[in-house]
Amino acid sequence: MHRSLKIILFYFGVIFFIMPALAHAAEPSTVGQWQLLSLFDKGGAMMYPILFSSVLMLGIAIERGYNLRRKNIINSDFLKDVRSQWDWQNIQKTLRLCNSYDNSLSRILKMGLLRFGGKLDEIERAIESAGQHEASLMNSNLRVLGAVANITPMMGLLGTVIGMIKAFNVISLSGTGNPGLVASGISEALITTAAGMLVGIPALVLYHYFRGKIDRYVFEMEEVAIQLVEELSYDGVVKEKSSGKSKRPASNQ
Repeated sequence: MHRSLKIILFYFGVIFFIMPALAHAAEPSTVGQWQLLSLFDKGGAMMYPILFSSVLMLGIAIERGYNLRRKNIINSDFLKDVRSQWDWQNIQKTLRLCNSYDNSLSRILKMGLLRFGGKLDEIERAIESAGQHEASLMNSNLRVLGAVANITPMMGLLGTVIGMIKAFNVISLSGTGNPGLVASGISEALITTAAGMLVGIPALVLYHYFRGKIDRYVFEMEEVAIQLVEELSYDGVVKEKSSGKSKRPASNQ
């Protein structure tokens, strides 16, 4: 969560500090037009979908960063309660405990417990299928984030093409005698390219960051669930056998 917040704050820094710097580099003689709004207006019509993409990217990043916190996926309190309250002869008790916690690990463990008593391969398959289902839930909105990462630079390039068309159109109509009009089209082209990259690059970084985080969570949850079922069921069998052995000498007496 802290790393995702750092990435989001870095993006805000890029937007609010680098973009005005680009405006300053574009027109160093006009101090009043260094602001972001002026830069946005010079970028042309393609700046509006790029702006929408940036808002969408930030919304998804904040939502995924909040929902992919560790306590929502692998709750340490849940693991402690399962180990302390486990009764291998009363699986319903553990199932009720799984239902009382709303996290991904509890749902995966629940699917394994529903197959408890069968073969270990069946339990593992149930846990793996539940892990895949949880992974699909955790990957929600990431397809949109990936689309933003791919499409936004293309929109910036489209704005570049439009700006260059305007610049060459001015040259064809008035020649090179009015460099201000030509520079306006070129400026629009460069601004949209920069804006598309400034949105697309952080979106791509966030996409791969969240995908890697989800893959690690899914692998860890499946390992913990399988290990927990094996460990606790084995301990229960050992305790049952030891209690049976202790009762036999007493009955013989």
